[in-house]
Amino acid sequence: MTHIEVIPDALDGQRVDRVVAMIGEVSRTVAAGLIAQGAVTLAGDVVSAGSARVKSGQELTVEFGSSTEEVALEPDPSVEFEVVFADADVIVVDKPQGLVVHPGSGHRTATLVQGLLARYPEIAAVGDPARPGIVHRLDKGTSGLVMVARSPLAYDSLVRQLSTHTAGREYLALAWGHFTSPHGIVDAPIGRSRRDPTKMAIVAHGKPARTRYEVVGTYDQPESVSLVRCWLETGRTHQIRVHLAAIEHSVVGDPQYRGQRRAMPVDRPMLHAARLSFNHPATGEQLSFESPTPADIRAVLKTLS
Repeated sequence: MTHIEVIPDALDGQRVDRVVAMIGEVSRTVAAGLIAQGAVTLAGDVVSAGSARVKSGQELTVEFGSSTEEVALEPDPSVEFEVVFADADVIVVDKPQGLVVHPGSGHRTATLVQGLLARYPEIAAVGDPARPGIVHRLDKGTSGLVMVARSPLAYDSLVRQLSTHTAGREYLALAWGHFTSPHGIVDAPIGRSRRDPTKMAIVAHGKPARTRYEVVGTYDQPESVSLVRCWLETGRTHQIRVHLAAIEHSVVGDPQYRGQRRAMPVDRPMLHAARLSFNHPATGEQLSFESPTPADIRAVLKTLS
């Protein structure tokens, strides 16, 4: 998996191994291993030492797939999640909020990947060894549907469907305020924030990103909020959260993008991956799945009027 990033001002002068670890959500040990393998280039030159310093505006390229990881991805049968569909090629999981999809910086164990390996050990040979079977992910605080490749055929097909936007992903979000239009599209490039490299932002040098939305409910009490459906036309990190915050309708409960407020205390972003559709990699049949609104979001909606 190739990752290309333009170094933002906020990371100017940082060690390259720290930057690789940050953007790839891997440990510094893994980052050092990637550098030792020649999998990291900076401004077109192969990086030979993790202590090298990056400069703002340089292009950093990392071939994460070439890493064998220091991860001992031990299967973990204690990880709880619901499987809504599984066959020889594809697994569809209904991920609970609070569960991290794959190991990364700060989350090395008890992830969805380790739970999947306990049930489906064959996925260890599918896709990126560091995150076997994973073709897309949900943030830790986001609940809902995730598709996982169980075979190399499925991995290639699902990655292609995501890149060509033929796979459908619909989210349900509770957002602050009332929208001026009942539906619309946010079309704005997303990249790493120059002020805070742990966050994403609307930036001129970012990757193209489009989110379509439709308001399905508005509420005035105890605060002005809206229930919206969002469709991803691209799949950038934190895309819905960043786009809704950019139009002044942050996701309720989102601590990173101005959505956590005392007026409505909740312990995670009110964002749920409600529907998922794609063509079966082997048969070509279109498959569609729906995840019911989770209990915590239903409980919040009952308090609104």
